[in-house]
Amino acid sequence: MKKILRFLSIPVWSLILSCTSGESIQIYTGVVEGTAIQIPAMTGGQIIDLLIDTGQEVQQGQLLAIIDTLELSYQRDNLKGILQEIASQEQSAAASSARAQKELSYVQEKYQRYNDLRKTESVSQQLVDDLKNQLQNAESAYQIARKQHESIASRQIQILSQLKSINKKITDARILAPSDGIITNKYYEKGEAIPPLSPIAEVINLEQVWVKIYLSEKMLPQIKTGQEVKIKIDGTDQTLAGKISWINIKAEFTPKTILTPETRTSLVYAAKVLIQNPDHILKHGMPVEIHL
Repeated sequence: MKKILRFLSIPVWSLILSCTSGESIQIYTGVVEGTAIQIPAMTGGQIIDLLIDTGQEVQQGQLLAIIDTLELSYQRDNLKGILQEIASQEQSAAASSARAQKELSYVQEKYQRYNDLRKTESVSQQLVDDLKNQLQNAESAYQIARKQHESIASRQIQILSQLKSINKKITDARILAPSDGIITNKYYEKGEAIPPLSPIAEVINLEQVWVKIYLSEKMLPQIKTGQEVKIKIDGTDQTLAGKISWINIKAEFTPKTILTPETRTSLVYAAKVLIQNPDHILKHGMPVEIHL
């Protein structure tokens, strides 16, 4: 006696039974899915060039669109001017700090020398006290000069960070394909303004696709991760090889779109079948049969 079980995993699940001789075969019918990527415009602005159209095949790194960066270039020039000014201030502050440090070292040595002489009463206390005041003033002057130098250096770091951000936005204005695939949706046209981080198009990679099926609890002992399966395209005799890549460890209720009321409350386990598709024989949304 040969039993053939047929399951439709998405969007409809049905059960067909027939009897012939042979071993049990499970046939699931599902829908092919590819990796869909929403391609974002990291930099917002007017689209001055759009080099793609729906249905076009693209390669990873291929230029897809260009966003206007005129205003960003003005901001970059302004930041470069500020950096030049800061560089001049930094040189002046560094020189002032060096002079203040040199003056402090000189007064420190002189104060120490006279303070030692005071112990032998070779100099007056008044002279030592005056040098002590000079030392305090030199220390204050050095601290002020050092803080000014540090403040300018900190400002320079901030401007450099802003400049890097502007440069990145200008680079991101050239939108590149994140992977090989086919443009399935185009959300903007040339001349339109796109907000930052909004998707400009969708690309689907068909090099590797998958089909989700749902397994009953009784089927779990017979199916393992890594198990090879056959994929048959509806309406043809062509078959491809696939592999079970994942089986959910949590049960879920059968999708509400099933046709059989008796199995509406049955618990099932979702599984994912990976299919290598280098020739793009399988398309996104195509129904196929999974033979286990």
